[in-house]
Amino acid sequence: MKARGRESGGGSRAVVLGAGMAGMLAAGVLSGHVDEVVLVDRDPMPETAAPRRGLPQARHAHMLMSGGASVVDALLPGTVDAWVAAGARKLGVTDGIVVLGPQGWFPRLPDTKFLVSCTRDLLDAVVRERVLALGPVVLRDGAEAVELLGDLRRVTGVAVRDTGSGTVENLEADLVVDASGRGSQASRHLARLGLPAVREETVDAGQVYATRLFRAPPGAERFPLVSIQADPRAGTPGRGATLLPVEDGRWLVTVAGTRGGEPTREAADFEPFARSLRDPLMADLISRAEPLTDVHLTRSTVNRRRRFDRLPAAPDGFVALGDAVATFNPVYGQGLSVAAHSAAVLDRALDERRAGAEGFARHVQRSVARTTGGPWDLATGEDLNYPGTTGRRLPPAARLLRGYTQRMMRTATVNPAVLRALTDLMTLSAPLSCLARPQVLLGVARGPGRTAQQGPSITPEELAVCGLSSTRR
Repeated sequence: MKARGRESGGGSRAVVLGAGMAGMLAAGVLSGHVDEVVLVDRDPMPETAAPRRGLPQARHAHMLMSGGASVVDALLPGTVDAWVAAGARKLGVTDGIVVLGPQGWFPRLPDTKFLVSCTRDLLDAVVRERVLALGPVVLRDGAEAVELLGDLRRVTGVAVRDTGSGTVENLEADLVVDASGRGSQASRHLARLGLPAVREETVDAGQVYATRLFRAPPGAERFPLVSIQADPRAGTPGRGATLLPVEDGRWLVTVAGTRGGEPTREAADFEPFARSLRDPLMADLISRAEPLTDVHLTRSTVNRRRRFDRLPAAPDGFVALGDAVATFNPVYGQGLSVAAHSAAVLDRALDERRAGAEGFARHVQRSVARTTGGPWDLATGEDLNYPGTTGRRLPPAARLLRGYTQRMMRTATVNPAVLRALTDLMTLSAPLSCLARPQVLLGVARGPGRTAQQGPSITPEELAVCGLSSTRR
């Protein structure tokens, strides 16, 4: 779709680079504050919940936790209901999931937290449809950013190339938002304006993901999410797996292993890998399920943080959000929720001042950095425990946090109050300060006090659906 020029429409404009979740949410936010929002993405956007070339990681398990889903619903009211209507499941945390955590099985207790269980393609398709229905939003798919316009003081727009014709067009803008994901070229674009290189921090456990879709057995419409997590204290490569009930009566099963314990893309290796985990439950579940696809593999799992907030002289008119700022090892299920919270940061800033105001971009960038800080410390703190992980060692405060959360996870297997706080934290429903609640501090200090349950909290009825006997557990 052709975006109109200022000469024809006038008024204020924002350009958003990237039409994934972060970009769509940013466009939705901006639509209430500027006259026109132009979304630019290299991929042709599918009309339905279908894969696209620029998002190969969409084939793997994505969990949108309630802390992020609730933010999306506040920014685009009715989205959670729309996901469910399109086939997603809204699973209670912790009563709708069966989880072997790093230090034991978690009980299934009622709580107000939830996660949205479906494919990434469905998550994106519903949000995309709702955002593109907003009047000020114009999609320019099949196009890519060539360079930022402006100078050291202010970004004034972006040059965009049509990938079909090769034609380059300058789009002037009051604000350019880079939400182009892991492959963001923002640092290079800013360097062309004369800015220093954006500092990057990486922590890489060498995690490899392998995913396959299965046909769920008849009667499995209310089957829980199942997760077998690695124990980072074991001193061996971390291996785990997640079974995600998704739309159209399918199970999306992702197995994962860190450096030295990686899965392969061979179909014959998939079930044996699942059987090598700390518990055979996952292998038992898929042993009688019908595979629907080949095995898809990805190695794009590095934790990477780009410190746009620490540029000495960041220009006005430019902001980076989502994976362009911070990417997380997907095993922790944080990326989509962090993107939603970052869009909410942009929304709050726009309520206070206009997009092109002096100092606006720096204010947003620093707020986004604070939003990503807690999830970054949690994800990298865990990954640094695995053999062969590369990256800078944790500072003392982060090491203390890691030790505290590990003890908290063990205590949460038997203490409901600590489990609720852990759930608040992991679903991004509460900030890190929730760890300092008196009841939580006391519970963690006392420790578990007793042995956690010895087997998974999957019910005999759920096992029977899969043709399994409870005696196998």
